[in-house]
Order: sequence, then structure tokens, then C-alpha cells
Amino acid sequence: MILYPAIDLKDGQAVRLYKGEMEKATVFHDRPAEQAKAFEAAGCEWLHLVDLNGAFAGEPVNGAAVEAILAETSVPAQLGGGIRDMETIAMWIEKGIARVILGTVAVENPDLVREAARAFPGKVAVGIDARKGMVATKGWAEETNVTATDLARSFEDAGVAAIIYTDINRDGAMQGPNIEETAALAHAVSIPVIASGGVSSLDDLRALKSCGAPLNGAISGRALYDGALDLAEALTVLKG
Repeated sequence: MILYPAIDLKDGQAVRLYKGEMEKATVFHDRPAEQAKAFEAAGCEWLHLVDLNGAFAGEPVNGAAVEAILAETSVPAQLGGGIRDMETIAMWIEKGIARVILGTVAVENPDLVREAARAFPGKVAVGIDARKGMVATKGWAEETNVTATDLARSFEDAGVAAIIYTDINRDGAMQGPNIEETAALAHAVSIPVIASGGVSSLDDLRALKSCGAPLNGAISGRALYDGALDLAEALTVLKG
């Protein structure tokens, strides 16, 4: 399993939200590129970047911060938030993003996901963010009547590289991931699944690793910033 340290970008800073609420943002670093370098120095193999403002605006907002991270680190990075057309997808891949994450458009324009996955093999992931199993879009502000499992299954033949599954009610809450739902989703599809939301301890990582589902990895943010989770130890647990 891969550990993906998360850098959520709001107004050019690295922040963490509490259960997806923008007004409940805690700033952890005013130079996100420095944070990215610290994660790389600790041994991470990937970075998980989210343009929070972009998710609400529907277009990139924190582009300068993302580009600074790309310029100052050498590990691959995946990016979500405000990526809703082929032009933006191509732009980010050309700038060096290893994998774009499509969330809102996966619900609203699934054909775009398929087109992008064909155009950029291995570089397109689907972000599925859910409350009580139902998908939420547009920065988690709008809830749909689509289940996470149904949405994931709809992309089985699309060639997407991964599904990033976030339980919104666990995100930033330091309450542990929703292992049961994550494992069920991973069993329901053949696409690699990355767990997100609430990963806050070595025990959480051990539980995900031993859940019986072939998870690709886990994303952690607040726990790494708060010191509840040591990145070097976490990497050792997942590799062991």
C-alpha cells in the first residue's frame, strides 16, 4: 500500500478542513511547497494535492501553489479540485501532474472521464466523495442520489487508474477511516481503490492493510500535520 500525504490548498496555503467545511479550515503551512519538500524528505513516494477553492469555483484557483510544489519536489503528485474539462486536464498533465482526479464531472459528465482516460492512460483517477454512502459534488457542497458503489462500477470499463474514496464525515475528524465501506467498494470493483478520510494512526493503516480488500493506498492529512501520525513510521507499516 502507498501512503499519500495530503496537501489541501486554500487561498495559497496548506490547510485541513473539518468534515469538508470550508469555514472550518486550519492553516498548517503558508508555503505548501515547503510542506511538500518535508513530506518528500521523510520518504513519501506520492503526494495528494487538492485545490479546495478550485473545487467550489469549478476551475483552478491555487495553480501557483501547485506549480511551486511541482517545481520543488520530484515525487509524483495527483491533483483534484476544479478539473472539469479536457483543456484543464491536459494543462495539468503537461505541467507535470502525474494523475488528475475527476470528482464532480464523474457524476455530471462521465463521458469526459472516459475521454480523458483514453487520451491520458494511467493519468486519470475518479474521486468519489460520499456522505452515508451517497456521492457529494462541487466541493462536497451538493449531495446527489448516486451511491458511491454505483458510480465506481460505472467506470469499470473506462480505463481509470484509481478510485479515491473519501468518507466526508470522517475527513479531518481524526476518528479513523470508514474501513467497512472502503473495503466493500474495493471488493465491488476491479479498479484500484485509495482510502481517504479519517486516517489518523498507525492502527488505522494496519486495519486498512488487513481489511481483506486489495487497497492501493491511503491518504492522510491532518494526522501528519498534528503529529498524531509519523510519516516515516507509517511508510514502514505499509511496506512491512
